[in-house]
Amino acid sequence: MERLKNKDLLDTDVLTKEEALLIIDTAFKFKAGSLKSLPLSDEIVSLLFFEPSTRTKNSFEIAGKRLGAMVVAMDTSGSSLIKGESALNTVRTLQAMGVNFFVIRHRESGFPYQIADKVSASIINAGDGTRGHPTQALLDAMTMIESRGDLEGKKVVIVGDILHSRVARSNIWLLKKLGAEVILVGPPEFLPGDFKRLGVEISYSLDDVIQDTDILMGLRIQRERMEKMSISVEEYIRRYQINEERIRKARPDLIVLHPGPVNVGIEMTEDVLYSEKSLVERQVTNGVFIRMAILSLLKETRDYGSNA
Repeated sequence: MERLKNKDLLDTDVLTKEEALLIIDTAFKFKAGSLKSLPLSDEIVSLLFFEPSTRTKNSFEIAGKRLGAMVVAMDTSGSSLIKGESALNTVRTLQAMGVNFFVIRHRESGFPYQIADKVSASIINAGDGTRGHPTQALLDAMTMIESRGDLEGKKVVIVGDILHSRVARSNIWLLKKLGAEVILVGPPEFLPGDFKRLGVEISYSLDDVIQDTDILMGLRIQRERMEKMSISVEEYIRRYQINEERIRKARPDLIVLHPGPVNVGIEMTEDVLYSEKSLVERQVTNGVFIRMAILSLLKETRDYGSNA
C-alpha cells in the first residue's frame, strides 16, 4: 500500500492493518533520517487544543516544522469561540485563510468526526473525550515493534483506568489488528465487563497475568476519580502498581510503556520508570516521527484524492 485512503485520521478503528503499518513504516524511515525534502513547505497546520496538552501538542508542532509546514497553535481560551462562534465556524474560517491540517483535541467524544465531513482540510484527532487517541496508539505500536518485532501473538497487558482512557480504546483497536493478544487489568469500577466485546481478555489481578506478559502498559490514574471509588489509592498501589517486585515475576524480556504523564509512586515506581525495561521516553521520541508520517501521508492522500 502506497497511500492512506482517507484525508483524515480520526481513530485506529477506521484504519486497515495495511494503513497502520504504512504509517509505522514511514515513521521508521523518518527516524532513520530519510527526510530529503520538505513535503509540507506550502502547508499550514493549525493546532486546536480545547484541553491542556504538553506531549501531543508540542510533538505535532515539532513534526510539522520538521516537514517545513507553518504551524499555528491557536489559543482557544481567547478566541472567537468565547464570543459564541461554533468550533465548526472557527475551523471553516481558518480553512478559508489557507489552513490545510487541523489537529484537534476536545473533551467531547466524537468531536473530530463532526468536523471532518464538513471541511476539505485534513482533520487529525489528537484525543476526543474518552473515545480515542489514535496517534498515541500508533506511536505505542511503533515502540513495541521497534523493541519486540512483529506483534502477532504477543501478549500485551494494559493496566489502569480503562473505563476513562481514550488511549486504551485506540490501542485495543490497533493492537488487535496487528495480531496481539490484549489483556485489560484494573479494578472492576475501572474495567466494566462489556469491554470483552472488543475481543480482549479481562483480569482484575495484575499478578495473575504478568508472568507471561510480553508488553506491559500502565495508564494514568486521576486522584479525583479514585476519591469517588471504593478502592483507595493504597489498595490500588498494592494490587496494580508496576514495580520491581512484579517485574521480577515477568519474562526477562518484558518491556514497559506508559502514555504519560506518569504518577510516579502510584501507577509505576521510579526505579521501573527509569530502568532499561521502560520505553516511556522512547515513546515520546517516536511520537514526533509518527506524527511526521501522518502529516506527510495525509498530504499525499489529499494531493491524489481520497475516498473520504
